[in-house]
Amino acid sequence: MNFLRVKLVEFELVLVYGLCFAVTLFSGCKDKGVKKETEIKKPNIVFILADDLGAHDLSYAGSTYYETPNIDAIAKEGVQFTQGYAACQVCSPSRASLMTGQYTARHGITDWIGAATGEKWGDYYNTKVMPPEYEHALPEESVTIAEALKQNGYKTFFAGKWHLGDEPYTPERNGFDVNIGGWEVGGPKGGYYAPWRNPKLDYKYEGENLTKRLALETADFISENKDEPFFAFLSFYAVHGPIETTEAKWKKYRDKAEAQGIPESGFDMEARLPIRNVQDNPIYAGLVESMDDAVGIVLDRLKELGLDENTIVMFTSDNGGVASGDAFSTTNAPLRGGKGYQWEGGIREPYLIKAPMLKKASETIDYPVSGIDFYPTLLDLVGAEKDPKQVIDGVSLVPLLKGESLDTRPLFWHYPHYGNQGGDPVSIIRKENYKLIHYWEDGHDELYNLSTDLGETNDISQDKPEIAQNLRNELDAHLKSLDASTPDAYPKYDAAKAKTKMAQRKANMLKRLEKQRKDFLSKDFDPNNNWYDSSLNIKD
Repeated sequence: MNFLRVKLVEFELVLVYGLCFAVTLFSGCKDKGVKKETEIKKPNIVFILADDLGAHDLSYAGSTYYETPNIDAIAKEGVQFTQGYAACQVCSPSRASLMTGQYTARHGITDWIGAATGEKWGDYYNTKVMPPEYEHALPEESVTIAEALKQNGYKTFFAGKWHLGDEPYTPERNGFDVNIGGWEVGGPKGGYYAPWRNPKLDYKYEGENLTKRLALETADFISENKDEPFFAFLSFYAVHGPIETTEAKWKKYRDKAEAQGIPESGFDMEARLPIRNVQDNPIYAGLVESMDDAVGIVLDRLKELGLDENTIVMFTSDNGGVASGDAFSTTNAPLRGGKGYQWEGGIREPYLIKAPMLKKASETIDYPVSGIDFYPTLLDLVGAEKDPKQVIDGVSLVPLLKGESLDTRPLFWHYPHYGNQGGDPVSIIRKENYKLIHYWEDGHDELYNLSTDLGETNDISQDKPEIAQNLRNELDAHLKSLDASTPDAYPKYDAAKAKTKMAQRKANMLKRLEKQRKDFLSKDFDPNNNWYDSSLNIKD
């Protein structure tokens, strides 16, 4: 791969050696008695990716139930993008977009790796259309963000969830010098407390906390590489199911739910599945706090080593919170839907950037941004040109971080699959305040004005036909330019069978979920008599 050319960094750094000297990257730092120029270390990077964390699952973002002081600190010390998006409503496509800076239709990973397609899907699920085939690993020709930074002199590290391909498409083959726990699987096999099952990360003792372990490994990598520029990508398995926590954290949040008042009902019926409408799951809350504790381990290590003022920290999630399907863990209200859904609850994310060298903090930016933008932003922040072989769909957000503006642009999503959580095969365009959703089952479109209808309850496609048609034309052109795969009709679709199944869901699933919710909040709740193995070691 070609080496990246270093360009002039557009911010000033301050180095302290008894006295402070303001310098630029190429000028060096001179003392009258010292002839040799002092080399300036490039900014370090810590990228923290949560799994299945919703836009409102953090206390800084409005949750009055979950407690996340360490992630809140990143928000307070950095910049909050209030309209931050994942590149897809499920994990693998979104993660591939983070690695490549590309839309899902370009890199080809359009569903979570392992999902069924074609007639295999249709025969099992009896849906109107059959999801198309998709790529099962990052394209070999792609220059990942890790490879790009490595070309620019960075030591690279990955810890946690990968889910972007089996051997040989591993983190080690995609630019990461070190890989701790990243393999083909998308969830924490064996759970969050040892004994877990991960061929890339063995546990040290029974009851060990996986989330904490990943943070400690990341912190140790930082310590070992403190004297050279590093890129540490901490990709938590949390808060993906199975949701687990300790008895102490469960009790804390069970009591908190009781103090706040427990509603009689916690679920409604969405288009295909029940969906949670209240944040009062004490197990999930404990898991969120454990992840926040782990973030604190990494942030504390940066401060202990004196690296915090020269380290870029980014935090986001790969898709919306799981409100429906899987563990039915949380609600994304006031956003509609959640993981797997086409509405804002499925794609809106926490989106935080702390770049202390820019001296911008405690700010909010309303400009809509996407996971595809992290790649070019990082290259810009460290003063690196992109590899000419890599096509990047995202844009650098550095102008926004510096208080400048960016031109309006459309954002696109392409998910021609059914979400396990109840979402539909769709393609989406958002431009300014308008969002158009194209449904592949029957070809209809929905149009929402997000500035007045954040909950997407009022389809205005009939009221604004010209806007709807213009957006549809732009969406069609985008998909055609990328030769995007689309679903085919399922020839054996049985409408009567589908109707019966929906009626059964309404009659049975809601009742079962409400019972489970009350069980979680019962004072007598005691999962498998050992608290998911967490009681094997009371330290964690």
